Amino acid sequence: MSDPRVLVIGLDPYRVPGPWDPAPVAAMIAVGMTRFAEAGVGVESCLFGLDGSDDIEAVVREALDRRPWEVVVVGGGVRKSEERLELFERILNLVHSHAPGAAIAFNSTPDDTYAAAARWLA
Repeated sequence: MSDPRVLVIGLDPYRVPGPWDPAPVAAMIAVGMTRFAEAGVGVESCLFGLDGSDDIEAVVREALDRRPWEVVVVGGGVRKSEERLELFERILNLVHSHAPGAAIAFNSTPDDTYAAAARWLA
């Protein structure tokens, strides 16, 4: 597999508070990441919790600064909730500042993350 070209930013389903079962979402994330390997496209994930255990901006900034990215995918858990609108804006501004050459993509579900990134891969 090639060096990572795609960074996937999203929520760690095991560290999102609430009465819900994170296992199905984690399984869908795994399927989505496997599709990158099947296509021979390098990928890294940057998952963070909403349980207060992460400095989210620091985690995202460190991942963005790790290397140049061709595409950054921002997951639906970050952007689909009105209560997380400010977080979504902060992440987009971090991508804009720390990976200005990267295309930004949005997936519909965790298992179609490769398809979202592939729209922008050269």
